[in-house]
Amino acid sequence: MSELGKVLIFFGASLLVLGLLFVAIGRAHLPLGELPGDILYRGKNGTFYFPLTTCILLSVVLSAVFYLINRLSH
Repeated sequence: MSELGKVLIFFGASLLVLGLLFVAIGRAHLPLGELPGDILYRGKNGTFYFPLTTCILLSVVLSAVFYLINRLSH
């Protein structure tokens, strides 16, 4: 049961750090979500938005962060 507790604490701390990061990015006025390559279609009856470039950029950054965490923990 203590292993489950440690996992939950890790995920909680990770979510806290991620939330603080998003708040900091929002205050820094970075153009995440408005990058070239993000798809935005406005029709008569609705809007479709898919942040393709933003998703790829976040994937690369998070992959690098998790790779470094993995290398430093071993």
